[in-house]
Amino acid sequence: MPAVGADGVLDVPATIRGATSHRGVTFAEVRGFRPLLLDVHVPAGAVGPVPCVVWVHGGGWEAGDRRLTPSTWPPDYLFEALVAAGLAVATVDYRFSGEACYPAALHDVKAAVRFLRAHAGVLGIDPDRFGVCGESAGGHLAAMIALTGDDPAFEGEVGLAGPRTAVQAAAILYGVTDFTSRRSAHPLASDEESDAVEARFLGATPADAPAWAAAASPVTHATSSAPPMLLLSGDADTIVPLDQSVRLRDALQAAGARDVTLTLVPGADHCFEGTDPRPPLDETVKHFTTHLA
Repeated sequence: MPAVGADGVLDVPATIRGATSHRGVTFAEVRGFRPLLLDVHVPAGAVGPVPCVVWVHGGGWEAGDRRLTPSTWPPDYLFEALVAAGLAVATVDYRFSGEACYPAALHDVKAAVRFLRAHAGVLGIDPDRFGVCGESAGGHLAAMIALTGDDPAFEGEVGLAGPRTAVQAAAILYGVTDFTSRRSAHPLASDEESDAVEARFLGATPADAPAWAAAASPVTHATSSAPPMLLLSGDADTIVPLDQSVRLRDALQAAGARDVTLTLVPGADHCFEGTDPRPPLDETVKHFTTHLA
């Protein structure tokens, strides 16, 4: 859970160390919903356009905040590490399942990518070097971004049209990858609770709409043209089981994807709880510097 101050207000750090930050930028407005915002943190003093990593937060598709990472991580550690490595990071909103069912959230994140590419020159980012990274539910959306590329069937009509949404690298942190697999989320919870989380997001339980659930699953979209993908998961995750990362790894390898890495974090629960999260986060940064910088 995000840190909350004594006054009940989210404790959001005022600055990202080493960055020039553009906060609260509206990238899309959907009639009847809140404006969708993003923050962009660009390495201060960067010479020339820099690669950009789009961050998608978790929260069961129904909660979370673009400005925060899990409370089990050092505050802003990932964002500051990306900036220190010479990469910009953009953190984005998306509609929650209580606001709109899938594919609304996917369309929103794709709209953020299009907005960032359209304004790359002003922001000082390179439109040809984009990565996407997400954890948990955000990992699901990040994987869908990475694997659907510029397929018009997944673009939606949110925000700006035109710029492409394909990315050149992806890191998926303990994300849901296969809704058709029993226990795709909350493996220790009751079937009713797991079904409720997924049904609120998908608009139906996977059992009631198997074709729809499969279409929303990253494993369905694994191809040989997938960008370099790093999958990270704790081997003791009690929310999104390790099996979800294994399934995506296996699907990508079977499809002929050339650059897929699955890293297990021994003893780690969800959000890498119970272990030091910095090593897997450092590996995430290294993945992006290797493939984008």
